[in-house]
Amino acid sequence: MKEIFVQSLMTKNVSCLPPDAKLRDAVQLMVEHRYSCVVVTQQQSPIGIVTERDLVKVLMKENHEKDLSQPISNFMSSPVLTLDQAKSLFDALVLNSAEKVRHIPVVDSDSELVGLVTMTDLVNAHFKVTEMQSQLIEQAISSKTQALQELNNELQTLSMVDHLMQIGNRRAMEVDLSHTHSSAVRYNNIYSVLLLDIDYFKLYNDYYGHQIGDDALKQVAEVMKQSIRSSDRLYRYGGEELLMVLPHTNIEQAVIVAEKIITAIQDCSIPHNKSPFGHLTISCGCTSINPNLKETLSRWEQLVTVADQALYQAKSDGRNRSVNMLPLDIDKGDYSSNQFVA
Repeated sequence: MKEIFVQSLMTKNVSCLPPDAKLRDAVQLMVEHRYSCVVVTQQQSPIGIVTERDLVKVLMKENHEKDLSQPISNFMSSPVLTLDQAKSLFDALVLNSAEKVRHIPVVDSDSELVGLVTMTDLVNAHFKVTEMQSQLIEQAISSKTQALQELNNELQTLSMVDHLMQIGNRRAMEVDLSHTHSSAVRYNNIYSVLLLDIDYFKLYNDYYGHQIGDDALKQVAEVMKQSIRSSDRLYRYGGEELLMVLPHTNIEQAVIVAEKIITAIQDCSIPHNKSPFGHLTISCGCTSINPNLKETLSRWEQLVTVADQALYQAKSDGRNRSVNMLPLDIDKGDYSSNQFVA
């Protein structure tokens, strides 16, 4: 089954207005054409978006007539999340889940608006693909062909979730980080990355068995999900390593999140007889994109490498702690190690 691209899902009939248009113009367009949003464009590139939810907030005000006469730029959400038309359905699903948006303007290679994808479009497309693949698998089962395994593998291509830990998988993580990093560089935003690793987990598996090890991974993931903010995104990086994306978060705020997670894992008191701590613990490497390094940090992989070096340092310093390290600090050997004791 071929990859589905955003270009085939989007609607090309998009309602647009310039930033100096009145909010009243947006209301009129949305009412007349039953649109759920209006995209604000400048030189054919989207710079903001106004949705029906935004208008409801305005119309609920007593002085909404005054607001309706103001420029639409005063009410639009900006910067706006956009998606390249060459991206896949999977990319769109990940961004929709991570950013929690219902409307995504689609752009071409010149960043000019070419269409719009809504959450309804994505859900319908996902459902149709899954249904089609399920039918193909049933046909393969009845005919007992060797295509069964191939079709089963294709059925997993749209999965964003690690089946064991029930958090984002590696492929979804890469899409999220790629978008987050590009947005940070383009709009001068900041974000942080936490790379976490369960201490002495190989010894845990060897002593308790892999089934108990899997149960521990599930419990750790659940504790972490309950310890983070709704805007933070958690992914399984590989094995017992997890990666967290913290949008609009500086290094000091990231350390606070790391401290909360490490303390929460300690408080669970999951027994670990092969650990010097006596219970399951976790180590963390923290880093953040530095506004002064955005030109040199051209890829998100570079930031993850810094987080990995910070994690390595945390383990070298004794585990059960976090180390925060900025890209500028690597050559200097300058970092901060924080141990958390239950």
